[in-house]
Amino acid sequence: MELPLTVEIILKAVVVLAAFLTLPLAIGQTEHKVMAHMQGRLGPMEAGPHGIAQLVADGIKFVQKEDVTPAAADRWVFRLAPAVALIPYLVALAAIPWSAAWVAADVPASLLFVLAVTSVGIFGTLMAGWGSGNKYSLVGGMRAGAQLVSYELPMVLAAASVALAAGTLSLTGIAQAWSWWWLLWQLPGALVFLIAAVAELQRVPFDAPIADAEVVFGPYTEYSGLGFAFFLLAEYAGIVVMSLLFTVLFLGGWSGPWSDTLGPVWTLLKATMVAILILWLRIAWPRVREDQLQRLAWVVLVPVALVQLALTGVGVVVWG
Repeated sequence: MELPLTVEIILKAVVVLAAFLTLPLAIGQTEHKVMAHMQGRLGPMEAGPHGIAQLVADGIKFVQKEDVTPAAADRWVFRLAPAVALIPYLVALAAIPWSAAWVAADVPASLLFVLAVTSVGIFGTLMAGWGSGNKYSLVGGMRAGAQLVSYELPMVLAAASVALAAGTLSLTGIAQAWSWWWLLWQLPGALVFLIAAVAELQRVPFDAPIADAEVVFGPYTEYSGLGFAFFLLAEYAGIVVMSLLFTVLFLGGWSGPWSDTLGPVWTLLKATMVAILILWLRIAWPRVREDQLQRLAWVVLVPVALVQLALTGVGVVVWG
């Protein structure tokens, strides 16, 4: 029996919101525990067995903290910044398919839609840096803007290569067109996309906008309480969205044994492996300098992405 359209929309919204609230927290918990064990740090172990309730304790702590707005801040810009950083990932999550049937909003040209929406989140960081009325925060915000400009291009070029190979801009269509030999054919583009995604998320080794040793905590220096918690949630939500997008583009999405019934499970497992790889980079790599960051983008990633796009075009013309 088909559900009424209104009921279907409400159910999809509830499911997307539930995933948005739980998956980033799971990623955050995983990072804290994996990083602690890999670096030999016990960390907080008192909140539940093996510290499994630490994120709950942190959430309670954030709620209890006073939400302070600096006297020199642009109040409205400062207040809106956390929401602007967080909401785009919620919108993007709704458009990423978990299987052919499991997609909340199967919009036309969903690849372009997701890439465009996720790039909006950087404005939250820029607003935080500008609105704080703090020179350290402003420096961090400007670094974040420069980083977005540098790494958005190779990311889009790498995604365009996959879209060209699949012959569609629909994420569902791309996943359905995927074949196992694309793992080799699109491997350079996959590496470019992954590196650019980590840079857009401002994760180590590309965390120059935060750089606590240089700019205290970058654009988020003046935030406390729930405002600071929203920025942390946006970071982990970004890891979830980028991992799912990478899975659909380069790992075949829900492709796997019994994909008709286990499709969403395969998507979740693949995305989890990508997310753990992103977490591992924070533990294993040191921060790169700003000049190294820019050189990697323009001298290495952009040329590799362009060559990959050209080779994909040749392959489509010759074998397509």
